[in-house]
Amino acid sequence: MSKQTYTVCFCFTRRFKPTVAEAPAEIKALFVKYSENGIMTVDRLRTFLLEVQGEEEDKVTRVDAESIMESLKHLNVFHRKGLNLEAFFRYLFSDSNSPLPQPPKVHHDMTAPLSNYFIYTGHNSYLTGNQLNSDSSDIPIIEALQRGVRGIELDMWPNSTKDNVDILHGRTLTTPVELIKCLRSIREYAFVASEYPVIITLEDHLTPDLQAKVAEMVTQTFGDILFSPGSECLVEFPSPESLKRRIIISTKPPKVHLENKSSTENNNDSKKVKGSTEEQVSGKEVLDSKDKLEAFDKIDSEDGEDTDEESIDDGEHKLKPNVVPEYKHLITIQVEKRKGEIKEWLSVDPDKVKRISLNEQKLENIADTNGTDIVRFTQRNILRVYPKATRWDSSNYDPITGWMHGAQMVAFNMQGYGKYLWLMHGMFRGNGGCGYVKKPDILLKVGPHDEVFDPKRDLPLKKTLKVKLYMGEGWHLDFHHTHFDLYSPPDFYARVGIAGVPADSVMKKTKTIEDNWIPTWDEEFEFPLTVPELALLRIEVCEYDMSEQDDFGGQTCLPVSELRPGIRAVPLYSQKGEKYKSVKLLVRFEFV
Repeated sequence: MSKQTYTVCFCFTRRFKPTVAEAPAEIKALFVKYSENGIMTVDRLRTFLLEVQGEEEDKVTRVDAESIMESLKHLNVFHRKGLNLEAFFRYLFSDSNSPLPQPPKVHHDMTAPLSNYFIYTGHNSYLTGNQLNSDSSDIPIIEALQRGVRGIELDMWPNSTKDNVDILHGRTLTTPVELIKCLRSIREYAFVASEYPVIITLEDHLTPDLQAKVAEMVTQTFGDILFSPGSECLVEFPSPESLKRRIIISTKPPKVHLENKSSTENNNDSKKVKGSTEEQVSGKEVLDSKDKLEAFDKIDSEDGEDTDEESIDDGEHKLKPNVVPEYKHLITIQVEKRKGEIKEWLSVDPDKVKRISLNEQKLENIADTNGTDIVRFTQRNILRVYPKATRWDSSNYDPITGWMHGAQMVAFNMQGYGKYLWLMHGMFRGNGGCGYVKKPDILLKVGPHDEVFDPKRDLPLKKTLKVKLYMGEGWHLDFHHTHFDLYSPPDFYARVGIAGVPADSVMKKTKTIEDNWIPTWDEEFEFPLTVPELALLRIEVCEYDMSEQDDFGGQTCLPVSELRPGIRAVPLYSQKGEKYKSVKLLVRFEFV
């Protein structure tokens, strides 16, 4: 790094000597221990991998150690007899020394029913920005699939001429995109990041003739890769393994629609309907435009996606009295409308499985009183959680609440960013990034007295994670020298913590290292864990700013259950979850 000059008050300059990355004292001591005469041989490197890095003896051979040596030969510091200190230090900071298993591969049992997995799920997957007036497009869908998202949501509405289907956030100012364009993009990109099934959640606001058109488009677009259940109600969901490279559809089964009466008959019938419940009549009362919008606003603000997803017809189209069979037969994961008391719609039917949807607020309310009922329900059935309607800015909510209650489809606005989206990214870095993470046994097992996991119960300590944060580097390569501070090199500090069940969740902070592009913190933190299976390690680096809000310097989130022990190079990501080219931290992980 060359000497850096900063201008102060337009006429004065400050010069700072370049900082060179130097191995911390503990790394130097380890090198001395595992080297001889300043050189670490192949055999001694293998011993280091076994004793310090916690690698299994049958999985790390002499050949593996030799391949590490080979990968470092391009460095000017490489010694033909082995690694000197600088080459060893470079290896520790290299991409091959990842905190997660490398290369990424699926290692969970994928033969259990879909209900046994957390599924990487998007909300309003077609929106490019906010929920109110952004554009609808297939680009966010493509980007989500490329990241490994397995759940795509499409809101289907009649187009302006009522003869085709558009995708948009209904009754907002969002612009539409044609359904067929979205379907074709899903077909093209569905399996670029993962070969496990893509679930298309259809929010249906269509008349039967357009439902028939959807059935034709879906069938023709996906062909043989479209999974058809074969029976109206599944007794058990199929497994991700059996659904590899398949597309599955999830929506509410279409209801029987009644043909519109004459205006006279409608006037007479309206008196009868007024005293009837929704369950006692088929179809909906025709509303004028103003009432229709007000009704939607009221519904959307209360229940959002869990309302009846059929369209409110404008009265000009006569609704057919029959259900479209080809549309109905597309549905693998049937969505059931909530009826009656909480206990009733969370009841488990041994003869069929279903999906229900709750917004984040309703989940929190119900979890307060019926937490174990939700856990029991999600052992066989699927629960989809989605953002509350007031999140017009496409922000997200804490996904841990859903996961600790067994919710499989915690749906997120993937176009947003922030710490909750980082948690989502972190969870699905697990299991090879395939978009399906097997739920921990605590959420799946039933005790001898028919008891299930209680998210509110205090549990004993299971293990402790020790995290030693040595140092970081790479910012001077990825950022302009005045990006963080106009007058001096950055003052970095790090926040390290756990996101998990309430008893495990905590954030801690390092000291601030002033005027240094390569900060060395050399601090250790301990995190006692009661449910390590649901714990995510969070690390965020910030640049201290005395006069304004601290600047963002990178973040990562990693599933604790998949952390490799030992000294690891931890890459950092931007606020939007994009990996920085050069920025990494050197961190040691230890479980006790």
